[in-house]
Amino acid sequence: MTQLDVVTGAFSYSGAAIASRLLADGHQVRTLTGHPGRAPAASPIEVRPLDFASQDELRRSLDGVHTLYNTYWVRFAHGQVSHEAAVANSRVLFDAAAAAGIQRIVHVSITNPSLTAADSYFRGKAQVEQALAECAVPSHAVARPAILFGRGGVLLNNIAWLLRRLPVFAVGGRGEYRLRPIHVDDLAALCTDLGAHSDTVTLDAVGPESVTFRQLVEEIRAAVGSRSVIVPVPGAVVPALAAMLGLALRDTLLTADEYRSMAAGLADSAGPATGTTAITGWIREHGDELGRRYASELDLHFRR
Repeated sequence: MTQLDVVTGAFSYSGAAIASRLLADGHQVRTLTGHPGRAPAASPIEVRPLDFASQDELRRSLDGVHTLYNTYWVRFAHGQVSHEAAVANSRVLFDAAAAAGIQRIVHVSITNPSLTAADSYFRGKAQVEQALAECAVPSHAVARPAILFGRGGVLLNNIAWLLRRLPVFAVGGRGEYRLRPIHVDDLAALCTDLGAHSDTVTLDAVGPESVTFRQLVEEIRAAVGSRSVIVPVPGAVVPALAAMLGLALRDTLLTADEYRSMAAGLADSAGPATGTTAITGWIREHGDELGRRYASELDLHFRR
């Protein structure tokens, strides 16, 4: 009998990569999604709504499922959506999974989460991990990526878009804060591998390279053939500049908390590589396609 697994957000980003991997491995895949209209007409993925207001409906959607791959989270507060609400919603989802008899949850978190973090993103991620550890599902695994790239990822694309169009590109301080990105397909491979085991484990999901932010920008600038001048500015100025650009683009480019967390090194890891794709080589191979179109976070997740 083919194993049935559930992926939250299988038509989004990391969820789509995980679902694709599961299908290739012969699994039956169901998704819980807040955007059921995104499902392609010929998709082999069964679609159910991700409705946190009805735990009974969530439980029914999880009946008969072996493993839940959870990618649900919100990047920033918008309207009635907040990190605090996302934590509460995650508890509802985990309780529904336990009630449905789910055997394992593979959860996508973040590097360096902390219950005492000043940033509600990293604090909320730690609270979700705590809720997962306390729920009644028999076993779980946590994958902690920092920054994802590949398959149309937003961050690298939008840096490239700006470098193609702006005469200057501002970097906070010397841009020496480090990042440990992982290709989204490497994350998917890690998650499905974790799903095939039964031990409770937490791993950083990171690629083979740790790069500084300035190095990342320089690699993208070279790959896209930009002549933009990289200009160091005080770190306190970066969120304001990002906010002004966001107003012009009707989007959220970078929040103040995101910049402070990145500058504090929370997107880095000293752990062993769990992905194999080097980001610098990937950028050089894909420079021609990066930044051709702007990718709006608000369009992707909030606007209908």
